[in-house]
Amino acid sequence: MKKISFNELHNYYNQEIVLEGFVEKVRDLQYVQFLILKDRFGSVQVTLEKDGSLEELNKVVSDLKVDSTVKVTGKIIENEKVKLGGLEVIPTSIEITSEPKEDLPLNYRDLNGANLDTRMDYRFLDLRNEKNQLMYKVQSCFVEAMREFLYKNKFTEIHTPKLIGAASESGSEVFEVKYFKDKAYLAQSPQFYKQMAMAAGFERVFEVAPAFRAENSNTNRHATEFTSFDLEFSYIDSYEDVMDLEEDLLIAGLTKVKNEYGEDIKSKFNQDVIVPTKPFPRIKLQDLYNELNKRYGYEIPKEDIGDMNAEAEKLAARYAFEEFGHEFIFVTDFAKTKRAFYHMRDNDVPQGYDLIWKGTEITTGAQREHRYDILCKQAKEKGLGEDVKFYLDFFKYGCPPHGGFALGIDRMTMLLLGTSTLKETMFLFRGPSRLTP
Repeated sequence: MKKISFNELHNYYNQEIVLEGFVEKVRDLQYVQFLILKDRFGSVQVTLEKDGSLEELNKVVSDLKVDSTVKVTGKIIENEKVKLGGLEVIPTSIEITSEPKEDLPLNYRDLNGANLDTRMDYRFLDLRNEKNQLMYKVQSCFVEAMREFLYKNKFTEIHTPKLIGAASESGSEVFEVKYFKDKAYLAQSPQFYKQMAMAAGFERVFEVAPAFRAENSNTNRHATEFTSFDLEFSYIDSYEDVMDLEEDLLIAGLTKVKNEYGEDIKSKFNQDVIVPTKPFPRIKLQDLYNELNKRYGYEIPKEDIGDMNAEAEKLAARYAFEEFGHEFIFVTDFAKTKRAFYHMRDNDVPQGYDLIWKGTEITTGAQREHRYDILCKQAKEKGLGEDVKFYLDFFKYGCPPHGGFALGIDRMTMLLLGTSTLKETMFLFRGPSRLTP
């Protein structure tokens, strides 16, 4: 017999089936025993009468520890009095497949007040929490919907190397690793290789993969390793085309999440899933500075002129909601000194944007510079030479106009569910002070 998931049990009334899961609760009463089992879909009650007919199984249940895993064979009976789905399982056999050897160091059923570092130390227990499991179902749904959207729009999924020979993609620090007798680096993003795919004539590509940033940032929204959702596509007329595609992509992702998990998210996280409308508000950086100063008395610090900082992002989201009733806002016209060398420029202004959602930047997107001579000039201007020679070679033999962007999946999940830190939305967090488990 195949194992039955707990959300399918109503399809098997009066049939003998096999269940496997964690023991969530044991109630050993005078005349009856109740065993509550849990899998990733929910819980089910196993009922054993103490009338002598199940004496061996009664003894197993009497000695059973919570958080053991068991394999139960039995018959599903409809019972309206049972709160767990109006059904129960009458067992014919119970096999203990594992059991805890000591008391759990973390009460994962109630994480209120639990120390976050303790939760991270015992992440394998922390993730058993029902709310955490919902978080990853939502994240998976979000990624699945965006993947589906891109497949329908004829994108090709690629898988680029994470070991690279040059540390040059941006101003961020990189991790250096030993590569036989040479040095290698962990890729900060697939940016160069996405663009190589454009030069190869792939036209539309995306990748969901890890990215690495050796930044000693101890904030709630930074990590040294994270999951990036990257895409690039050719034959665009401007970065407006890139923004248009991102709008459609996010609408597709949030629509599916709302349809499948909106009620659960509201129940567990007290967050409403808002599906945005098109077009998203768009504003030039200097105009945003003016609005933030006029409305909120905010003056951008001198060192951040030409760019955004965390406070400006929060206020930009406030402005977008107050002015447009929108959770998202595109900010354009950043200073060239604050953007990567491969961003196309028009009158010396980078042709790109940041997308702010709920007070946090989730995307830097742009039209890329695809003309070899100009790209070489901009790389030289940034002080980049031999390190980017392999990249510049991609554009020597013709490359269509193109652009793209990347989304941080963990950060998106954090904002969607209203959690306070990436440590909760990453399966296993990696930061300057955490490398285990």
